Amino acid sequence: MFLWNAVLTLVIAPAVLFFRGMVVEVKRLDILLSKTREEYSTRVELGGSMDRVMEALQRLDDKLDRALTQRINDE
Repeated sequence: MFLWNAVLTLVIAPAVLFFRGMVVEVKRLDILLSKTREEYSTRVELGGSMDRVMEALQRLDDKLDRALTQRINDE
């Protein structure tokens, strides 16, 4: 009987600890997933931001074109 209890303890205890660790990890990943959903921007927000960035790049491109044209004309 003592030997049987020892074998069960040596088999079941690590299995319980392993499954407990897995449950804790799944809960942690669920929390991280929830935070990710809250923190990331939506497509609409991202689209608006990208439009502003593209407009700023276009203005910069126009300024560079004017500066290069002016420099070529000055030479």
